[in-house]
Amino acid sequence: MGSENTTKRADALRSIEAIEQAAVECLGRNPEASMSEIARAAGVGRVTLYAHFTSRAEVVDAAMSRAIDRGNEALDAVDLTGDPLNALARYVRAGWHLVDQARALLVAAQKELSAGRIRELHAGPAARVETLVARGRAEGAFRTDLPITWLVNVLHTVMHSAAEEIRAGRLTSDRAADHITATVLAAFTPPGQPVPETSGGT
Repeated sequence: MGSENTTKRADALRSIEAIEQAAVECLGRNPEASMSEIARAAGVGRVTLYAHFTSRAEVVDAAMSRAIDRGNEALDAVDLTGDPLNALARYVRAGWHLVDQARALLVAAQKELSAGRIRELHAGPAARVETLVARGRAEGAFRTDLPITWLVNVLHTVMHSAAEEIRAGRLTSDRAADHITATVLAAFTPPGQPVPETSGGT
């Protein structure tokens, strides 16, 4: 009996894993992807899908969590040491690619999840930027007259706005990182100081 339960649990975990991965891929292509499409892509039936996730919102939440966890792993590899301006440019370049890849998934999340839940899911990336901004402020590179949380929100808002501009055909993906970096540096620079240029990837 014990080994049968263990097998059932392992099967359930495999199904959940397949559904989450399928949701990331399907919603990443089409934010309107149906539960049936996600179930098909996962190789499970709708009954199995609904046995693990009671609503579309739960599936979207799991997909968003999975995408952000993967993104956090990628951001862990970004060097945020050294000059805060160049560190910020490196973060934007890496972070933007993640936002770009997940922009359709974010559209699905914005329809299904509360703004509070989306903020909660982004807490990991936000904490990383807060640490960088705090260091930049201490070193005189970033403004201190606005709260750190506001500056981080500005960065993420500009990134998500870039995704919307691409969808609207007003911006190309290859130019987005430079636009975001220039905009954010202008917002972060202490009042009265010239906006610096960065070497981005160095």
